[in-house]
Formats: sequence, C-alpha cells, structure tokens
Amino acid sequence: MAFKRRTPTPVAPDDPVELYRTLSETNNGPAALWLHQGDVLRSWHSGHRGDPDVAIELPTGAGKTLVGGLIGEYQRRALNERVAYLCPTRQLARQTAAALKNYGIPTSLLVGAVPTWNRADRARYTSAQSIAVSTYAHVFNSNPALDDAQLLLLDDAHSVESYVASPWSLEISRSESAYGLVLAELKDSLDPLVAARLRNENPDGQFLTRTYLASPTGVAAHAERLEEIVRAACSAETVSKSARYAYQMLAGKLDRCLLYATYSRLLFRPLIAPSTVHPAFSNPAQRVYMSATLGDGGELERSFGRRKIKRIPIPKGWEKQGTGRRLFCFPELTTDLSVVRSDLGPWVKDVIAKHRRAVVLTPDGRTAAKFTEHRVPKGFATLTAQDVEDDLSSFTTSPDAVLVLSNRYDGIDLPDDACRLVILDGLPAKGDLQERFLFEELGALEVLQERIRARIVQGSGRATRNARDFATVLVLGDDLTRYIGRADVKVAMRPEIHAEVQFGYDNSLGCQSSEMAENIEVFQQHGAEWREVDADIIAHRDALSQVPPAGAAELQRAAGREVAAWEAVWQGEWERALDLIRQVLDNLRGGKAPQRYAALWHYLGSCIARRLAMQTGDATYAEASAAYYRDARAAGRGTNWLSHLAAPVEEAQQAEPALVDPLDEVAVSSILARLSTLGKSSTFEPEMERIRTGLGETPAKPYEAALVGLGHFSGATDSVGNGDADAAPDATWTFGDLIWIAWEAKSEAKPEGEIGASDVRQAGGHLRFVADKRGEAAPGDSVSLLVSAQHTVHPAARAVAENHVYLVRPSDVLDLFERLNSAWRMLRAIYSAATTGDDVVRIFKAEGALPSQWLPHLRQVPIASPEPEQP
Repeated sequence: MAFKRRTPTPVAPDDPVELYRTLSETNNGPAALWLHQGDVLRSWHSGHRGDPDVAIELPTGAGKTLVGGLIGEYQRRALNERVAYLCPTRQLARQTAAALKNYGIPTSLLVGAVPTWNRADRARYTSAQSIAVSTYAHVFNSNPALDDAQLLLLDDAHSVESYVASPWSLEISRSESAYGLVLAELKDSLDPLVAARLRNENPDGQFLTRTYLASPTGVAAHAERLEEIVRAACSAETVSKSARYAYQMLAGKLDRCLLYATYSRLLFRPLIAPSTVHPAFSNPAQRVYMSATLGDGGELERSFGRRKIKRIPIPKGWEKQGTGRRLFCFPELTTDLSVVRSDLGPWVKDVIAKHRRAVVLTPDGRTAAKFTEHRVPKGFATLTAQDVEDDLSSFTTSPDAVLVLSNRYDGIDLPDDACRLVILDGLPAKGDLQERFLFEELGALEVLQERIRARIVQGSGRATRNARDFATVLVLGDDLTRYIGRADVKVAMRPEIHAEVQFGYDNSLGCQSSEMAENIEVFQQHGAEWREVDADIIAHRDALSQVPPAGAAELQRAAGREVAAWEAVWQGEWERALDLIRQVLDNLRGGKAPQRYAALWHYLGSCIARRLAMQTGDATYAEASAAYYRDARAAGRGTNWLSHLAAPVEEAQQAEPALVDPLDEVAVSSILARLSTLGKSSTFEPEMERIRTGLGETPAKPYEAALVGLGHFSGATDSVGNGDADAAPDATWTFGDLIWIAWEAKSEAKPEGEIGASDVRQAGGHLRFVADKRGEAAPGDSVSLLVSAQHTVHPAARAVAENHVYLVRPSDVLDLFERLNSAWRMLRAIYSAATTGDDVVRIFKAEGALPSQWLPHLRQVPIASPEPEQP
C-alpha cells in the first residue's frame, strides 16, 4: 500500500534548547549546544520572543547558524509558522541549508530563478513543514517570491544594506538615453558648471569621479517630467532590467527620492529604504537579525528601515574571542616599498605565487581591474564573483588562482587549506552612489564607521573560519592603510582583531619588505617559532577593551527618528517629516555628535520647509528653510557639496548669504571682547614681543607658549597649551563650535632631517585627545597643523597621515604673526567705544588676518598627499 498514514504531531518542546536535545539524538550535528548558544536562545525565548525586531550578535565560529535555525524550527513546531532563513548569496544559502540539515532541521532550498524552484520543496515551506532557505533578493524585490513568511531570519545582517535598498534604487547608465534626458531636465537643480561638465563628453579632473547631489527642491519641481522620462525608458526597455523593476517601486515617488549624479551614472533612491511599506518584509510577526558585527551607531536600523531593533548582546567572554589567527601586513609601510612604490606590484605577485591561492577584496570594479592587470602572477587563473556564485570549487580546486571580488566582504568561506591569503585593496567605502556621496563629498565618516569597520573585519576573516585556522592578510592602498592605523578605529574593533592589527602595524613600520616576506613564511609554517610570537598577540588582546567610536551614542539615538522621518517623507506627510527632522537634529547635538552628517539633515529640513512654504504660502516655513540652510552651511564647513548645490532653483529661493563668513564672525566677536584687555599698551607690546621672540627661537617651551598667545590674537574663543600632557597638542585654538586647530610644533627639528611616522601619528591623534577632554566631537573642518623646518616627509609618515593633518613651515607661522600684529596695531589706532564688528572686519580683511584668509594658507600641504613627481 502506497498511502501515507498521518502520524500524531509531536508535542512542541519547552524551548529551543530542549528542542536541540531532541534533535541531537539522531542528527549529524554536535552532541550538545555550547553554553553561550543556550544562553542566547534562552534570552530570546524568555525576553524577546514577542518583539517584532530583535538582533543577535555572535562572532564567526560561535555557532550563529545553529542558533538561528533553532529559533526558526522552534517557531515552526510550536506555532506552525512559515519561516524563511535569508542569506546574502546563493552559495551561502546552499551552505546554510546543508548545515541545518545536519542539525536535523528540515529545509527547503529556494534559490535561483523562481520558475526553477522545486514545487514540492516550496509546498513544504508554505505548509510549515520545513524552513525556506533563500536569498535576500527573494524578499527585497518588486515582486517578492517569499511574501508570506511569518518569521524572517536575516543572516549577515551587518552587510546587506545594498540588498535591502535595491528594490528602491533606480540606476541609469550614461550609455542609456535616459541619462542625458534626466540631466537636461535637471539643469537648474545642479551647479550650472557641474551640469555642463556632466553633459560634456570629455570632462576633466574631478568631474569624472565626483558624486553630486541634485537639489531635492529641483527634483520635486520636475518630478512629473522625470516620471515621464523614466516611464518611457522602462516601456522601451532602454534602461536595465533592474532599473525597470525599481521603477515599479518608485513610480509616483521620484519627488521623495534623492538623486545622485556622476559622470558615469545617475541614481534615484530614498535616503532610507521604506521597508515598512513592503509587506514581504514588514508583515512577518518577527524579524531576527543575525550578525557577527552589530555596532553601536544605529547602522542596523538605517539599513533595514526599522525604528527600533532590540539587541541580544554578545555572550560574555566572546567579546575577546576570535576565529583563527590573522597576520596583518602593511607592505606600503615598509622602509623600501614605501619609497620605491613601483616595487610593490612584483612583491605582491611573489607573495601570491608562494601561497598559490588568494582572495582579493576591493571596494569597486576599477580597483579590481587594476589589481588584476598589475598584481596577478603570470599563469594564474583570475576568477570573479560570477564564477563562485553557486560553488567555490572552481577556486578551491585550482592550484594557482586569484579570486577578485568587488564590494563583497561577506559570503565567501574559505577555511583551512582552501585559502591562506586574503588581500584587502582599498578602503571599503565605495558602495552605491549614496554611500560614495556620504563618504567622499559629505565627509560623514562617522555614520559609515560601522559599515566600513564591519567590511574590514569580515573581509579579513574570509579565510579563517575556525579556531585553528590561520591566514595572512595584506592591506593595500594608502586610504585603507591610514584608516586602519587610526587609534579610534582600532579601539572600536574587538580586542582580538585590534591586537592582530596592532601587531601587524608594528611589524610593518621600520621593516624591510624582505623581512616581511620572511615573517609571512614563519607564520604560514605555524610552528613553534610562530607560537612564541602569537603569545604576544594574546597578551595584548587580554589587556584591551572595545570602545565605541566617537558619535556612536548620538547616532544610535537619532537612528529611529531618521527612519520615522523618511517614512513621513515617503508618505508625503511633510509637516510631520519636518517635525521628525528637528528631533533627528536634537539627537545629533552635543557630546561627540557627527556634525557633517547633521549638515545633511539640516539641508533636508531646509528643502522640506521650502516645499511647505510653496504649498501653503506661509512665510514662517520660508524663514525656517533659510535657518535650516544656514545651519547646514555651518555644520558642513570644510566640504564642497553645498557649493555644488549652487543651483539656480536653490538660489532663486534662498535668502542672500551672509557677507561675513561665520568663522570670521566668531573671531571678530572674540577680538572685540579682548580689545579692552589685550589692546592696552601695557599688555599689547610686551605680549607681542614675547610671541615674536618665541616664534623666532627653536626651544620647545617658548615656541609652544608663543603659539598659545598667538591664538588669543587670532580671534580664537579659547587658546590653551598642553598642560605638560604627552598626548596633548602643543596649542589648541577653538573657534566656538565651528573649528578647532590643534598644533604640534617640532621647533627644534633641523631642516636636513626627515618628518617621521611617529610625529605624524601623534599629530593625527590630537583632535581625538581634545574631543575626549572636552566630551564633544571635533567640528567637521577641524585640523591638526604640524610645524617643522624639516625638508622631507618619510613615505611611511605619509602612509599613516590622516586627512586632517597638514605640514606648516615656521615661516608660515611668522607670516601669520605679522598679519595679526599689523591688524591689531591698526585696530588699536582707531579703537573707541564706538568701534564695531564691521570696523574689525574691514581692518583685518585688509591685512589678510581673518581666519577665512589665513587658514587656507596653513592648509596647503596635506601630509597624506604624495610628493609631486620630479620632472
């Protein structure tokens, strides 16, 4: 008889831990759960089972897949729920399905094109007889195939912002006719120079690589015509299939999107994905986010468009645990390769040849292509993501192969001898155009910190997948080398990887590339010689603690309001959106809040207030728009993105900008306040003589004291010395909340000497020292000025230099003194009770003594920039 007899439904276990005791009797998994897995499962079951959004942080190797699988299987059995387990890639989905099967959890692998899915497997999921294992693309889609789950398990949640945003991301390539039509329609929504250069077939310089934000006011004003252009292109299929799918989600909503423009492509997308209006994601009773790296700044909420995601913290003790061992190497810091850069390519080729297989992770296609062309050994196979989408064997079975991936730092597991070499080439901050804008133009590094750090950590761990695994990690690119070397970046990492990075950094500086190659060989042998060294890393790890990056607390507080604000924008609830933007900005104030990111929200507030003014005719909104715009300019000092928004549509509606730079206004107020004291003959002449003498001498103490005194005459609201603290700047000038200037004076250095890496690292940390002492973030345009007579900068010093560190010659400081001396003497000559700020501006401007005049002169030589090539 072929009929099946229905067996009684088994009684649901008390909790997921009890469930695994049952499964382990017959499965192929571990005999029992680890203690920390049980703790996490009990925490979810007792305290978070009813929460709509809950995140679980478990490091690689801590059994995250089993924990997620047991939560899903428990809900399937206890409540007969449909459960979908989502992975970023098909290859990871296959791997996850196989692992769950070993644990005794029934699964339905649903990947690839939907028509090819096994109908019986899909039916088992639909009837809650198995857990669907699939990819994010089948939920975040204009026509989602998995639209009826009651529980979503979201793996690698730290790395999927692009997957979540993809249904609402409409990209148009320059090669497509719609590109030119959209640009032409928005000619009044960009700086006319930018618009003209983007239309030009042969632009020069910055216009080839920069990312520009089109005026949201202009996009809204032209939304009807933009809809016609995009709709026609989709109907004629003259744009990509992904763009056509995205338009299904954006139709009628282009006026609620931001438009980013580059020479090569355009991108329409909302700032935050409106996932609450996407039933396939918002309808499930619960979403469980699983990640090896959750972070502290609200990145998870922004990525998924959820206002509040509760956390189950990393189990006690695992915050200092790692998976395997990584040897970080920074070849561009070695004494020879830092000087002769042309030798780097051959050296990298030799390292790859000795390892036989290497995975290379790059932020973009251009970097990947450059690596493939110049750094892959002759005779090696070069594979890409498409070659390993379903199966890694084409790489792992090849004797000589390099796997080169672009903007993909997760989803590739290469344990043990599958791969022993990982190469990180370039800073991973070049995802879609929105991410590029935030990083390169807005300079809002803080809001991307979690994302960048997670990519570095996860990318470096692609070839260390268990406790005994090990792999060499080569770090290439000045931007990535400088970023990882920053103290605030390292302390935000878990102690294990912090110790590994620091060990690698210390063993790269002052080392010959031949010595680095020998160290790599010792590490790869992994014998007694290495174990002695490894003990140093472990000891350092045990002494470290993880510290959240500056601004993380403020960003976390603001995240929920940001999500709510963009929900209101998406629904066209403009008054509510403006109120929520004010709440966002309230949470981005004080402490160490990231002001450049706040500048964007000020600008968005200006645009929405202007929209309300046009809709209602209420002058109050017009005034609010102008105030938001002024605040955006102040918070965005030191960036050019607002100047590139000098679009006709903006200028026609904005109030005239103030004639005096806000920085000069602060300085003028300070000067006026000090005139009655510093302007007295009994004070002025002795003080000026002391400063002149100190700046003309080389001993450190008089020189540093002179810098402090000069700060008072410069208009700084505060000017202080180092207080004999080793890590403090020699002088710190603060101009209200607009800018800080930290000085590191090497007055005793000889011209024939060379500026070294240690001096540059010290200067780079000064702003963080001041920020920690003051308990607030450094304003966005703040700088560190290293004063030295030394003629040359060692290449290693350039490699570790942060972007805010500039080289200043003693003669430049004397020139500033002369400007201020002359201005003050003229001011004293006309000073009376009737002297006004306008008088100060007129006199100081004539002498070139306003901060907006002299500061650019002191910022002409960024140490991070390479020396110009000799003709």
